[in-house]
Amino acid sequence: MQDYTSPASLDNAMALQKYGVGQPVRRKEDDTLVRGKGKYTDDFNLPDQAHAWIVRSSHAHGIIKGIDTTAARAMPGVLGVWTGADLASAGYAPFVCGLPLKNRDGSPVLQTNRPALPTDKVRYVGDPVAFVVAETATQARDAAEAVEVDIEPLPAVTNAEEAAKPGAPQLYDHIPNNVALDYHYGDTAKVEAAFASAAHVTKLDIVNTRVAVVPMEPRVALASFDKKSGRYTIQVPTQGVSGNKAMLARLLNVKPEQVRILTANVGGSFGMKNIGYPEYICILHAAKALGRPVKWRDERSTSFLSDSQGRDQIIHAELALDAEGKFLAVRLSGYGNLGAYITGVAPSPLSLNTGKNLASVYRTPLLSVDIKTVLTNMTLMGAYRGAGRPEANYFMERLIDAAADEMGIDRVSLRKRNYIKPSQMPFPAASGVTYDSGDFAAVLQKALEISDHAGFAKRKRESRKNGKLRGIAVGSYLEVTAPPSGELGKITFDADGGVTLTTGTLDYGQGHATPFAQVLSSQLGIPFEKIRLEQNDSDLVRFGNGTGGSRSITATGQAIVEASALVIAKGKQAASHLLEASETDIEFDDGRFTIAGTDRAIDIMELAQRMREGKLPEGVPSSLDVDHNTTTTESAFPNGCHVAEVEVDPDTGVVQVVGYTGVNDFGTVVNPMIVAGQLHGGVAQGIGQALMEHVRYDEHGQPITGSLMDYALPRASDIPSMTVGDQPVPAKTNPLGTKGCGEAGCAGSLASVVNAVIDALSEYGIKHLDMPLTPEKVWRAIQEAKANKAA
Repeated sequence: MQDYTSPASLDNAMALQKYGVGQPVRRKEDDTLVRGKGKYTDDFNLPDQAHAWIVRSSHAHGIIKGIDTTAARAMPGVLGVWTGADLASAGYAPFVCGLPLKNRDGSPVLQTNRPALPTDKVRYVGDPVAFVVAETATQARDAAEAVEVDIEPLPAVTNAEEAAKPGAPQLYDHIPNNVALDYHYGDTAKVEAAFASAAHVTKLDIVNTRVAVVPMEPRVALASFDKKSGRYTIQVPTQGVSGNKAMLARLLNVKPEQVRILTANVGGSFGMKNIGYPEYICILHAAKALGRPVKWRDERSTSFLSDSQGRDQIIHAELALDAEGKFLAVRLSGYGNLGAYITGVAPSPLSLNTGKNLASVYRTPLLSVDIKTVLTNMTLMGAYRGAGRPEANYFMERLIDAAADEMGIDRVSLRKRNYIKPSQMPFPAASGVTYDSGDFAAVLQKALEISDHAGFAKRKRESRKNGKLRGIAVGSYLEVTAPPSGELGKITFDADGGVTLTTGTLDYGQGHATPFAQVLSSQLGIPFEKIRLEQNDSDLVRFGNGTGGSRSITATGQAIVEASALVIAKGKQAASHLLEASETDIEFDDGRFTIAGTDRAIDIMELAQRMREGKLPEGVPSSLDVDHNTTTTESAFPNGCHVAEVEVDPDTGVVQVVGYTGVNDFGTVVNPMIVAGQLHGGVAQGIGQALMEHVRYDEHGQPITGSLMDYALPRASDIPSMTVGDQPVPAKTNPLGTKGCGEAGCAGSLASVVNAVIDALSEYGIKHLDMPLTPEKVWRAIQEAKANKAA
C-alpha cells in the first residue's frame, strides 16, 4: 500500500487565507488588459472575410416607397446588397419581447414583431433598411451611400405621453394609441383609501431622462456559415453566450445546435449587448449567401442611433403619510418610452421592475403602479444598468425629501421612523416580494458617521464665504435583483493539472475570474492560480442565464457550491479506495481527503491525477469532473445608503460633487476590491445621468445628441473621491450569503446627488428640478426664483 500522507495542509491553509472569500485579490485579467493585450471582437478576423455596412433611414417615420440598389451593386468591390424583401423571403423570425408581461385586463403585451429589415415603414432615424457587403469596409460604406431609399415622410412623435393621446401619429395599426403595455400593480381601492385618510400627501411630477449607454467598445460582429454542417458561427460581444444562442436560433429558424456564439473580452455593455440586433441577422444571412465570413463594426455616431437606450419615464409620484410622518401608501402613474420597437426585456424596466423596487427599505404597507409603456419614433429601449431599480429608488427618495420639507420633519429622521427593522425580517414588502435580511438603520448610521454629516453646517458656511451654495443629502436604496433562474457550474480537472470552471454568466467588465476562483478555491482547496474560467463559447457553455440584474456572484456562486459538494462526494469514493478505508471514514477539509482520526490523507489535486491514471475498480468514479446546473437561484436584496455633498456656483449654475460616501449591505463580500470598483463605476454613471446625460430629439424625431460632441459624459474631473463602507448582513437566499453589487452605484447616486442639489438650492425656494441638472438648467432656476421673489 502506498502512503498518501502529505504535509500540504499548512500550505493549503495559507493559500485559502490569501485567496479565500473576503480577500481583496487582484483581478486575474488586469495584467493582460492594462498592457493592451486583451482580445475584443474587432481584433478577430477570418480568411477571405468581407465587410458589411448598414443603410439607415434618415426619416423618423415614413412609408418605404422603394429602394434602388442598382448603382450600389455596380460599385467596386461590392459582393451583394440586400433589403427587407430579401430577408423576408428567407423566413427569419421577428424580434419580440420575451417576457410574459400582462396588461391590466390580463391580455399579453402587444408585440411589434420587428423584422431584421422593414418592408413597409421606417419608425426612427437610424432604422436599418438595407445593407451592403463588399471586399473592404470602405467599399461597403461608399456603396451604401449609393443606395437610394424613397421614403414618404409621416408625422413623428417622441414624447411618450403625447404618443398615447388620441390623434397622435400611430406607429402600428394593431397597437391603438401606441400603448403596447398598460401595466398595473396594486390594490387600487386600498391605496385610494389610504390616500383619502392621510394627514399629508406629497406629489411630484418627475421626468426620468433617456440616456445613451456609450460603452467603450461599440458593437461589432464577425459571422460565418459552414455549408457542409449547415452551422452558423458568430463572434460578438454579449452578456451570456447560452441565452443569446437560443435567441439567435429562434430568429434564424434553425435548431440551437446549428448556432455557435463566441464572445471574447467585452468593453462594457450595461444591458445593451444582451439583446439581438438586426445587424447580426444581416451578416449571418450574407455569410451564408456568399459562402465567406462577413464582418460588421458599428461607429460611435451610428451607435447613438442603433444601440438600445435606457431610462425615459414621465412619472406622477405620490406619497401618503400620517400626522407623525409614517408612510401609508405610495403610488406611481405615468408613461415609459419604448422607442420604435419592443425587443428583449424593454417594457420591464419601465413598469414591472419599477414597481418591484419602489418599496425600497421602508415599511410602506401599500403601493400601486400604473404605467403605460408607449411606442415612439425613437431608438429602441432596453435594459440599462439597474433596469428599473435605480429609477424606483430615485422616485421614492425624491418623494421622501419633498415630504420632509413640506411637513417640517428632518429628512434623516423621516427615513429612520419608516425603515423596516431587523426584527421584522423576513419582511413581506408591498411590492409582492419578501426581504430576507437587512439592517437599514445601521447602514444609515454608518453612512452618516463616515461622511461627517454632523459637520456639514461648518462646511456650508465655508462654501458661502467662497460664494458657493452647498447641499447634502442621503439616498437609501434597496434592489430586488434578478428573478429566480438557474445557472451552470461545471468543474473539470484538466490533464495538465489545472481546473476549468464553466458557467453561463459572462464577464463584460466585472472581473468574474477572480471571485469565482476564490469561491471554488475556498470550497475545494484547489490552488487559486490553477483555476481557469470558461464563459465564452456556446459549444462549451451548455446552459446559463448570463450576466444581468446583479445575479452573477449569487447565481454562479450557488452553482459552484453545489457542484463542489458533488466533487467532494465523488472524491470520498475514490479516496476511500486509494486510502483503503471506508467511505464513511473519509473527511474533507482544506483540499484534503483524510481518514478520520489519522494523518493519512490525499490532496484533491493529487487525487484527481490518480483518478486520471485509471486502474480504479468498477463503481469508483473515474474523475472528479462535475457537470451541474442549479435549477433555481433566488433574488437577493442589496441595499445601502449613499451620502452626496455638492457645491453650486449660483453665478454659473455649475454643480460639483465635492463629497461622496457609499455604505452598502452586499451580504458576504467575496472580493472587496472588485466590489468597490463596481460601486465606483455605478456611481459615476449615476452622476452622469443626474448632472449631464440626456438623449434629445427635435420635434421631427431627429436626434440632436448624436455624438460625443453633443452628448455629455462625466470625465474624471466630474467624479469625486469616494469613500466606501460595508455594513453586511449575509443573505439567506443563497449558500454564500451574497447580494449583488453591480447596479447599486446607480441606485444610490441618482437620489443622493439630485437631492443634494435641491438642498443647496432650497434657500431660493426651489423644490424640484428634473435631471440632468446642467449648469443652464440650474442657472435658469436660480434666476427665475430671484425674479419671483423680487416680484
